[in-house]
Amino acid sequence: MTGTPSLPEGYEISTDPHRIDAGRVHHWLATDAYWALGRSREKQDRAIEGSLNFGVYEVMSGEQVAYARVITDRATFAWLCDVYVAPSARGKGIGTALAGAVREHLRAYGVRRVLLATHDAHGVYAKLGFAALERPDEWMALTFGR
Repeated sequence: MTGTPSLPEGYEISTDPHRIDAGRVHHWLATDAYWALGRSREKQDRAIEGSLNFGVYEVMSGEQVAYARVITDRATFAWLCDVYVAPSARGKGIGTALAGAVREHLRAYGVRRVLLATHDAHGVYAKLGFAALERPDEWMALTFGR
């Protein structure tokens, strides 16, 4: 596991929920994220409200360029989800730095396990210490649909 990756110069991470551009996040996820296509704005707003949110912002403009959401009890467990980097900001290491910042934020709570699901970013998360479940046969899911 590597150290916490740094954001490129000119960007900052914040967990201030008032900085989240909820309309932008909804547009990104509902139109461009395979796991959230078609998600309603109302559902996205509820998800933001009930989660620990991370935003990456351009320092000069204040424009949000990335987002991640964590569902957690802040004690024992966390689920990292809705990680998204705007197309214009991709390829700069922002996603890796964001996931690393989330990891360190959760480490401070003493959380024992952080889960996530991804179809296409295993390499990004592996750099930060994430690995496939050792005993997937011990895990179950209840799915109601989208």
